[in-house]
Amino acid sequence: MTAHEIDYEIHGEEMQYVEIELDPQEGVIAEAGSFMMMETGIKMDTIFGDGSENDRGFMGKIFGAGKRLLTGESLFMTAFYNELNGKKKVSFASPYPGKIIPIDLTQFHGKFVCQKDAFLCAAKGVSVGIEFSRKLGRGLFGGEGFIMQKLEGDGMAFVHAGGTTAVKHLAAGEQLKVDTGCIIGFSKEVNYDIEFVGGIKNTIFGGEGLFFATLTGPGTVFIQSLPFSRLANRVLALAPREGGKSRGEGSILGGIGDLLDGDNKY
Repeated sequence: MTAHEIDYEIHGEEMQYVEIELDPQEGVIAEAGSFMMMETGIKMDTIFGDGSENDRGFMGKIFGAGKRLLTGESLFMTAFYNELNGKKKVSFASPYPGKIIPIDLTQFHGKFVCQKDAFLCAAKGVSVGIEFSRKLGRGLFGGEGFIMQKLEGDGMAFVHAGGTTAVKHLAAGEQLKVDTGCIIGFSKEVNYDIEFVGGIKNTIFGGEGLFFATLTGPGTVFIQSLPFSRLANRVLALAPREGGKSRGEGSILGGIGDLLDGDNKY
């Protein structure tokens, strides 16, 4: 498998986008809805499958699309090709505040495992598939279920994470315990499992969930400080209730506090 060799530049701080420079006949695949802008001369095409070079033929395309359906993604991906002689640029934006992380798959021995909604875009030729968990506990309580996404090939891929990103390089046997939703991805050598928090007080009053992930080295792990699910839950908790009333953002004055700080909604 040989992916196209693309050049790129990441712009912005908290709401980032990646600008990819394509040589003539080079291409990039992207998740539906991530496109931001492109220069004249780039052709956009919809792919039924995972966009890799090994899904030729009808059954190969059906299998590639089925893998994406299992991860909860669209059956289709979008490909962008440079059809002119000069270099052309196409850009893809992050879906919410956070960081875009470039993943050179050659540095990860051709495979990187990530959350099923982390993938943003990749060089044409990179395979976007699924990674099954063979352990029942991990599948039932791991947050990401039995299935995570895997990126395979020898090209560049880009994943998105919420908040700030931490990169941990684990030695052989070294273990890291992480909130299940805070995992962005990890190299294929890392062993991923689920562990019960334990303790009655922790279970009932801890507020951190019943399980956390244990990641055991050797390998590299990427962690995000603000998973989208956590952000969405906080926004939903502060949204107006039935009748138009909100929580008052934690103020003991409630609606009176909103009047004092100007958030009167009148």
